[in-house]
Formats: sequence, structure tokens, C-alpha cells
Amino acid sequence: MSDKPHPAAIDVAGIWYLRDAKGSLVPLTAVKPVDLLIDELVRLELTEAREISADLASFKQRSFSRVGELQALLAQEYGATIGGAKGNITLPAFDGCGKVQVASADLRELGPELQVAKQLIDECLLEWSAESHEAIRALVNRVFSVDKEGQISHAGLFMLLRVEIHDERWQRAMDAIRDSIRVIGSRTYIRFYDRNAPDAGWVAIPLDLASA
Repeated sequence: MSDKPHPAAIDVAGIWYLRDAKGSLVPLTAVKPVDLLIDELVRLELTEAREISADLASFKQRSFSRVGELQALLAQEYGATIGGAKGNITLPAFDGCGKVQVASADLRELGPELQVAKQLIDECLLEWSAESHEAIRALVNRVFSVDKEGQISHAGLFMLLRVEIHDERWQRAMDAIRDSIRVIGSRTYIRFYDRNAPDAGWVAIPLDLASA
């Protein structure tokens, strides 16, 4: 048998094949050279990406463990824990040029009360004159325009809640928005920052491809 000519090649009775997206075996000699090049590149990149992802996951676990060990040590030393009520903590380097932050954020979902809120808001906007509350109209349109994931902006909803309008229906709409926001859990993040001097601005160390 000759050496394997392709990482995913399958030997059947001395003939090399590649399995296509439909599960069929295609003779390697029938696959276009450009398709072979693309396939090999994708497999190479995926292998490296999986390795880096595993390294990042391991690093994250080690970082949380080290911060937790430090907190436990200080709690034993002083009889009190350091960090906020949710476990938020910032650890600065001695020279002021680096810091590690651990922060927890609530995970929220929106309930059916939001549809009631939208109906009440629409009633208000319909009756208000076109010239009035233009900024509110723009904000409402922006908030209820779903993003690429089909989600309504939670930050936008909180902006609406800060708007002071004394219309009774608007107030009921804001109550419905508050009732629609449900905390379903939390997620803890660890972030890393450095800077060239103690009076310089902080720069986050990117650990994701989008920010790198």
C-alpha cells in the first residue's frame, strides 16, 4: 500500500477515496486539485484552532483557580473575603501597569410582558404629535429593532426605563418591561489589562480572534 496521499483519504481495495458531504466515497483522482488544497487547508486550520481553544480553556481554568487560591489565602489571613458581593475583584500589579479583573454578569431573558409593553408604547407614540418626543421615537425604534441574533437590546431597554414620561400608559409599559426581564443565571469573566505607565490608559489583552 502506498503512503496515505491525503489526511482524510480512505483506502478501499488499494484505491484511495475521499468521503464527500453526502457520505459518498469519491476516488481521490476524481477530486479537483483546488478542492484538495482547500480541504487540506481547512483541516490544518481546524486542528490548530482546536489546540488553541483547548489551551485557552486550560489557561482560563488555571487563572480562576489561582485567583480563588489568593482570595482564600487572604480570607484566612484577615478573616474576611476580598471582592464584591458577586465575587467581582480587581487585582493590580505593584507598579500599576497591569491588572486582572474577575467579574460576574447576570444572564437575562425577556418574557411575554415585553409584547404588552410594546403595544402600550405604540399607543403612546400614535397619539403623541409627530413633532413631540422625536428622540423617544428614535430610541423605541432602535430598541425594538432586533440584532443579528434576533435579540432585542437589553441595554436599550434599560435606557427606556430611565426616560421620565408621566403618561399613565407609558408608566404601565415600563412596569411591563421590568416584569419581562428575568435573571436566569450568571456568568463569570476574567479579563487582563496592561499599560506602559501608571498614568496611561488601560489596554485589554485580547484572548479572542475578533479582538486580536
